[in-house]
Amino acid sequence: MTVEQAPGRSQARVMGLIALAHGASHFYQLALPPLFPHLKDSFAVSYTELGTLMTVFYVASGVAQTGAGFLVDRFPARTVLLGGLALLCIAILLMGPAPAFWMLFPLAVLAGLGNSVFHPADLSILTANIRRTRHGRAYGFHTLGGNLGYALAPIVMVGLALELGWRSALIVAGAGGLVLFLVLLFNRHLFLDASDEAPAAARPRVDEASAAVANGRGWLVAVRQGVAPLVSIPVMLCFAFFIFLSGATIGLQSFFPALMDQLYGLPVAEGAPLLSVFLFGASGGVLLGGFLAERTSSRHQLVIGAGLASAAAFFVAISLGLFPAAVLGVPFALAGILVGLTFPSRDMLVRETAAADARGRVFGFVYSGLDTGAAVAPLIVGLLLDQGDPRAVMWLIAALLLLGVVAAALAKGRQG
Repeated sequence: MTVEQAPGRSQARVMGLIALAHGASHFYQLALPPLFPHLKDSFAVSYTELGTLMTVFYVASGVAQTGAGFLVDRFPARTVLLGGLALLCIAILLMGPAPAFWMLFPLAVLAGLGNSVFHPADLSILTANIRRTRHGRAYGFHTLGGNLGYALAPIVMVGLALELGWRSALIVAGAGGLVLFLVLLFNRHLFLDASDEAPAAARPRVDEASAAVANGRGWLVAVRQGVAPLVSIPVMLCFAFFIFLSGATIGLQSFFPALMDQLYGLPVAEGAPLLSVFLFGASGGVLLGGFLAERTSSRHQLVIGAGLASAAAFFVAISLGLFPAAVLGVPFALAGILVGLTFPSRDMLVRETAAADARGRVFGFVYSGLDTGAAVAPLIVGLLLDQGDPRAVMWLIAALLLLGVVAAALAKGRQG
């Protein structure tokens, strides 16, 4: 049975399970930042030092993500996904009892390595299992799962910390992820591999390259064939787009309570929920964006441009104090919807750059741009907040979104 002949119910189950996995990845990315006020007091560290912890996590994830893409092209994507999820959950769980701040850094590295597998494995599984005409909604639900993970993290982690303490909150969160690991493990038979869907004509090139390496011949050719799909101009522009997008979103999320405190004088209990408003708005935008992406197959860059540019305008307006603190939820919700609306279109844009036999590599490399931007943004935002300049943070976020618009437009132009 081909992917196009597979029953819709089976495809829906695959979409749901992969969305859950992606949600876990994003939940754990945002598990620590809501606890930063507790960590700051417990370990007597600065916001810059806390930002460095997140930088370590994202550097590890970004560096490993392209390698994870190669693994997905060579081994079953479901195996790579399960291994990464287990490593991420265990690392978060072990952060709870860590007695010293420095011990969080090696655990952040392990968590980053686990996090590196999700985009190449998830998107390869979805591309191989879902009918092509449904790729827009499949990528949309995948992104929706991630956004919901982001949105739930501040609520869940702050609530657990208030009830149990920040250490127990991390232990409970990590243990919950291991339950999801078991669910995916028992349903792994549903996931085809990306290699099963690749054209037969693509496989001899891989086999030929492998044989050449095994015989001690043509290793340069093999390396060139492996790397070539990653250095095309459209792929590099997509990589840059993800750096800008991630720098903006992670820059906003990493120190959001502190940002709202300095910008509007809101305490953590009032500022933190606004982040969830933004993220739930983004989740709603993703739902609409999935269907929109299927109907704008040749105009993904226009959806991206309109959404991100409009969101940038809201962030500038917020930075200028044009909205009273009592109604800040409205512009944050609208900005979230506009950003989320673009996510399925961005994923479709990347799919169009990836050959069937190189999807794992291309997905892994391009989405490592998310980790690259995320690694740098917390450091810059932490420094700006330590200097008491929250308005500059909002302007930085807006500028990065506009740079993403330019990168997406150029990437689409070079595809044509």
